[in-house]
Amino acid sequence: MEIIKVDNLSTQFGDNVVHDNISFKVNEKEIFGIIGGSGAGKSVLVKQIVMLNRIQKGSIKVLGKEISNISLDESQMIKQQFAYLFQFGALYSFLNVIENISVMLNEYTDLPKDLIEKIAYTNLEIVGLPKSSALLYPSELSGGMKKRVALARAIAMQPKILFLDEPTSGLDPSSTEKINELIRYLKDILDMTIIIITHDLGTIKRVLDRFIILKKEIIFDGNIEEAFKSNNEFTKEFLRRKGD
Repeated sequence: MEIIKVDNLSTQFGDNVVHDNISFKVNEKEIFGIIGGSGAGKSVLVKQIVMLNRIQKGSIKVLGKEISNISLDESQMIKQQFAYLFQFGALYSFLNVIENISVMLNEYTDLPKDLIEKIAYTNLEIVGLPKSSALLYPSELSGGMKKRVALARAIAMQPKILFLDEPTSGLDPSSTEKINELIRYLKDILDMTIIIITHDLGTIKRVLDRFIILKKEIIFDGNIEEAFKSNNEFTKEFLRRKGD
């Protein structure tokens, strides 16, 4: 079952064509990748899906709803099904770990504080961090720990769709591998759809169920085995370049 469907999407800023009539779908409960070179329109595309940028031409359906002409109430309901992990975590520096994880629950639910704290500690455990890290502040965390805390915050509201922007960016190889393992683990235990913007070949090979490569148009749509067998020179060169 498709959870996101993009049809004939075109985006242009001045003379710069960002998307040229692109179409693809994301299936429910898969880990889907959006990859491409700098300026390929990956972030613009995601911002259109999450309703931060307007759709200029074409159609995007999310959870069965055409998002270009829905009411404000409907858009808010759909947005509550999203969670977004920013590239560098975007943790609040003045809040400790457990407070960061609790932010969305405090803001958007009427749950009692003791239950919110219990959920936050559960999510801390799910992402593989010890209870001893709960009272640390972001400045006291390693890069890998910051990503895990940001993931714990992102899953706190149990979203149907989780967006990850370069989740392994800036991490050493060991931390990258652990984050990749964690992403697959989260998908398996939480039954969510995960959409990843990534340049990391390890993530592309070991985490993604399927992906598209953008270069104004969609150059490729499929899995890693199909990509390496592709006759498309740009696809093969792109994957070779990412593997260097």
